[in-house]
Amino acid sequence: MPLASFRFYAELNDFLPLDRRQVTFVHAFAGRPSVKDTIEALGVPHTEVDLMLANGVSVDFSYHLRDGDRISVYPVFESIDIAPILRVRPQPLREARFVLDTHLGRLAGYLRMLGFDTLYRNDFKDEELARLSSRGERILLTRDRGLLKRSEVTHGYCVRETHPRGQLVEVLQRFDLAGSIKPFKHCLRCNGLLASVRKKDILDSLLPKTRQYYDEYRRCQACGRVYWRGSHYQRMQHFIAQVLDETAT
Repeated sequence: MPLASFRFYAELNDFLPLDRRQVTFVHAFAGRPSVKDTIEALGVPHTEVDLMLANGVSVDFSYHLRDGDRISVYPVFESIDIAPILRVRPQPLREARFVLDTHLGRLAGYLRMLGFDTLYRNDFKDEELARLSSRGERILLTRDRGLLKRSEVTHGYCVRETHPRGQLVEVLQRFDLAGSIKPFKHCLRCNGLLASVRKKDILDSLLPKTRQYYDEYRRCQACGRVYWRGSHYQRMQHFIAQVLDETAT
């Protein structure tokens, strides 16, 4: 049976069993499988890969393995310019927009709070998530590695953190989003855009103390939910400031 040696670098090792991390290992294969199918069979989603070398030469996902191949697989490069080399990752989307799987509801709310267009429903099926990501030019965030292996998904990321706040910091760092934050742009409930609304037009929907103490309001253009700068607003501002500090470290 033909054999090929593999070495995965940096955070790609997160997807490998312990005995295959940070080392070169040999993999037996049958026929002429593509390198994309092989690395995903080994556990690494193609959306996490930025560069692959076969025997020191850059190749794309369609490359077919040969006996004796030496395959090196790298994640996205943040500080090294590899422009002259064949990158396998698609060009970044012009705008960071997201779709999240059912397990990332709190993260979806946080991203909306920070002003990012974020689709989320707790009943999205895998095929819907892949379609929304591909056709809507959205980055698919998930903790399901199998979902990222779907060929339809071109922009995706496997979230490593388990706590929602840590997940938010991780995503902000991974996609360099600290400078793109525009808080309170999207509805926390449905992701609709918020717009200023006159107080007199929403009086019937306000509680007496809210009417008494606040004069500036915003309303979701999709679901009609009303927002104002109450104590919750101050808490969210404090939360955002803390998250930005953590993102910068």
